[in-house]
Amino acid sequence: MLADIERVLISREEIAGRVAELARQITADHAGGEMTIVPVMTGAMIFCGDLIRQIPMAMKIGLLTVTSYPGAAVRSQGPQVLSGKEVDVRGRHVVVVDDVLDSGKTVGLVGPMLREAGAAEVKVCVLLRKDRPAARAVRVDYLGFDIPDEFVVGYGLDFNDYYRNLPEIVTLKKSVLNRAGAPS
Repeated sequence: MLADIERVLISREEIAGRVAELARQITADHAGGEMTIVPVMTGAMIFCGDLIRQIPMAMKIGLLTVTSYPGAAVRSQGPQVLSGKEVDVRGRHVVVVDDVLDSGKTVGLVGPMLREAGAAEVKVCVLLRKDRPAARAVRVDYLGFDIPDEFVVGYGLDFNDYYRNLPEIVTLKKSVLNRAGAPS
């Protein structure tokens, strides 16, 4: 698996530092209240786990499983909600936590869905925003890193359901992206 890596884009130390900063921002913005965290699974699971452990306040968690990159796709195929743990968001302050913003379609799907469910406020926290016009056009309240418009894996992000367990954000060799199936 490590032989498949082209280069490390963001180190585990950089990620840890930025996640701590995001947690401080979210905590300050919601001081004295509660919130509901809604991570977009499965890509945001590691990011969200690290983030919420650093937010010292009462919170509920609701899960949404959304897919945009099925199987070995390296370009978004458009978001589709696969499942969700129903959480009552009526009157609550909600923070959607997502792994990567590339087209804005996931946020465009999930945000209105939560507002229609009665959320008092919906804020968006993304770990990565790709350098694309569509991504830059989406309002993000909490941003980890701006990255080049490249396919990345690690820290929860996958290629064909592999590489989520890498502790860094990395690019893969072209030869890996051109073959389907398991990593070497």
